[in-house]
Amino acid sequence: MTTLVLLLALQAKEGEQDYYPMIKFPVPPGIVLEAGGIELLPNGKVAVATRRGDIYLVENAFTSPLRDVKFHHWAGGLHEVLGLAYRDGWLYAMQRGELTKIKDADGDGRADTFRTVSDAFAINGDYHEYAFGSSFDKEGNLWSVLCLTGSFTSAVPFRGWCVRFTPDGRMIPTASGIRSPGGMGTNAEGDVFYCDNQGPWNGTSSLKWLKPGSFQGHPEGNKWYALAPGMGPAPEKPRDGSRFHLEMERIPQYVPPAVLLPHGKVGNSASGIACDTTGGKFGPFSNQLFVSDQSFSQVNRVFLEKIGGRYQGACFPFRSGFGSGNVPTVMTPDGSLFVGGTNRGWGSRGSAQGALDRVLWSGKIPFEVLEMRARPDGFELFFTKPADPATAGRAATYAMKTWTYIFQSQYGSPEVDPTTPVVKSVELSPDGLRARLVVDGLQIGHVHELKMPALRSAEGRPLLHDVAYYTLWALPR
Repeated sequence: MTTLVLLLALQAKEGEQDYYPMIKFPVPPGIVLEAGGIELLPNGKVAVATRRGDIYLVENAFTSPLRDVKFHHWAGGLHEVLGLAYRDGWLYAMQRGELTKIKDADGDGRADTFRTVSDAFAINGDYHEYAFGSSFDKEGNLWSVLCLTGSFTSAVPFRGWCVRFTPDGRMIPTASGIRSPGGMGTNAEGDVFYCDNQGPWNGTSSLKWLKPGSFQGHPEGNKWYALAPGMGPAPEKPRDGSRFHLEMERIPQYVPPAVLLPHGKVGNSASGIACDTTGGKFGPFSNQLFVSDQSFSQVNRVFLEKIGGRYQGACFPFRSGFGSGNVPTVMTPDGSLFVGGTNRGWGSRGSAQGALDRVLWSGKIPFEVLEMRARPDGFELFFTKPADPATAGRAATYAMKTWTYIFQSQYGSPEVDPTTPVVKSVELSPDGLRARLVVDGLQIGHVHELKMPALRSAEGRPLLHDVAYYTLWALPR
């Protein structure tokens, strides 16, 4: 067999599991693990909360292969927990109607003390009024994003808002304009992000920066500005049928999505967010975000940069094949990505009703686009491994097209305003780790899809994922 045939056979066998193997936790009979929150405890156990209101402690969750894993029922009777955070002996649970802190005071292995931290926001019983919680921020606050009532309206105070809870239990209204969150997380700098889902005023799912004082785009919750004096005046309502980049210039408080997540391409329902702050224990993607999708049962990778005071960046596929519809997504210090799932009411590619999965790095580095950065006249790509000059240095290797979405009160949007930029030239660095693309036809406010199926590494291997989606709000000077 020739060397070329051997190499092609090896390439055909390689996949995501070779670089990032997945461990699927067998759920014991009688437990419905529709995971809504995950938190690592100081004793090494993993707390998993469910949409049905239970909290389980998982023992031996870090064994590989799994050995003697036990699920212990620690608390019950809660209301759809969609966020867990631990501090000073207390486990904080973001319930639908309040933030609660819980502990096992007598040490018998079951929670026995439940205290309300805050219930200063309102609910009215609508099925859609989910409340997602964060981990602790640098000031010791917990954040929550509160779904609208029935997707379109805000029937009671602070539906469609982000709020913060201080250590002494005060609730601080923080950002308006939220529609239907699927999860929260922070980047390496400590800025808080959430995922909003396709719907009214959201042409596609997206990753959004929760800049304090900002307006996130859906105007129905703006009626509560009178109850939030620290937020200033309510923003002007967006023009129905406009475009994101036009409204961001017209409405000072409006912060457009950091990254638009193309509907039907990288997912349909964005959810949990985890940042790799493990210092290389999870591979080459340090300080990048891993963003789950509930519908596609997969995790995407996001590289962010800040230009002109706004976040923007690129989304790449990362890992598929999870057991249920991904919701909570947590990175632990050892370099484990824990992902919990539920498909109740939504459906998902993962067929299980609920799931708990753990993704590890195998130690092998995949050939990937590590970063995609905007430049005044194009983009600069950074690779995880040296690229082949014959393919990476050729403009024809790169195909680009753009589109955006209608900023409208109707549900979702088709892809609109398509263009086809031209990659005019490519300069590959001598070490093969960087390609500078000069592009004619960049479009502010558009997703820039870059396909690279012919690109090869210096070893002759294709990219593990040969597509990137960059959301462009500004060009660097």
